[in-house]
Amino acid sequence: MRGYGQHTPDPNWPGGARIAVQFVLNYEEGGENCILHGDAASEAFLSDIPGAAPWPGQRHWNMESVYEYGARAGFWRLHRLLTEAGIPVTVYGVASALARSPEQVEAMQAAGWEIASHGLKWVEHKDMPEAEERAAIAQAIRLHTEVVGDRPRGWYTGRCSVNTLRLIAEEGGFDYISDSYDDDLPHWREVSGHSQLVIPYTLEANDMRFAMAPGYATGAQFFEYLKDSFDVLYAEGTAGAPKMMSIGLHCRLIGRPGKLAGLQRFIDYIARVDHVWCPRRIDIARHWATHHPPAPGIRVSDMADEALAAFLQKLIGDIPEVIARAVALERGPAHDCADGVHSLLCRALRQLPDSALPSVAARLDPQAAPSRPELRQRIEAACRARVTAHFAEADNAQA
Repeated sequence: MRGYGQHTPDPNWPGGARIAVQFVLNYEEGGENCILHGDAASEAFLSDIPGAAPWPGQRHWNMESVYEYGARAGFWRLHRLLTEAGIPVTVYGVASALARSPEQVEAMQAAGWEIASHGLKWVEHKDMPEAEERAAIAQAIRLHTEVVGDRPRGWYTGRCSVNTLRLIAEEGGFDYISDSYDDDLPHWREVSGHSQLVIPYTLEANDMRFAMAPGYATGAQFFEYLKDSFDVLYAEGTAGAPKMMSIGLHCRLIGRPGKLAGLQRFIDYIARVDHVWCPRRIDIARHWATHHPPAPGIRVSDMADEALAAFLQKLIGDIPEVIARAVALERGPAHDCADGVHSLLCRALRQLPDSALPSVAARLDPQAAPSRPELRQRIEAACRARVTAHFAEADNAQA
């Protein structure tokens, strides 16, 4: 819940860019649910068919043709637009869809687009057993490598399970994972003892909202939302805090002419603005790993109770009535900072009766006058000073 906190790091985007605008093209056509592919029912997700539902054991001709439009027409319209604009793209490619689209894959590669993995099939994973999902991940990597010629370096499932990010990180071969929507900048996540880069994606600057409510009804609405997002983030970058803007696209959605007009307007708009970087996600990953490698830091959220007790004793001395209460409190990544540790200590102190404070003060801050009414505040301030100094020392050691 904390992230980078109040002050985000300067990403040092190339050329002093004030924003990184990253276009993702989801290539799912041919990987969706279809009984021709051995699935139990037809597809129902992200189409122009209102209220679509799965048809068990039955083909949905209209749904199949909507997806086919994405491969037959939408992809090529987007390919022309993006290549003519000179914008490199990251493709989230469903492995089974790529295998059924050799011409499109060749065009992606000729354009220098990154082809990241979007899983084996474009299906729901939330109820998939862990062992089955792990096997599907391995099969997706194998098929992707066979079709593309290189293994994927980025991953995005989309319809993921609670296990997905961990399973991908444990696979060990990905420069980044994008199954997250939690920030405007990349960040490192500790997963099973491994520092995994996460490049957050988007579900709002995304043409999928043409297919759901509330959403976009016209290309103009899509353009206005993208423009407003860009303007806010660009202003933050100009003020010294550059960010990343992800844009999600689907061949069967934004590839329709009326919708594409909004994307065209946005591309024309940012082309007139200086200091804009339009990279692939793999470019962001490599840049971040170089300029912001993972740092161990102080992670009280990962400490066992005994280790946290020893850490707090080092900070405030032998005050077991405070330390035991602090250790018993819920803690998470939001507490992996000076303010977080101070919060734990203050909450523990506030559980003590006033009669216990003089003894605590004598051990923590001998200068605190027991008779003064602000004694509790003095103790909390002393805790803050010690915690802040310790974290500052740790930060300087890492620098």
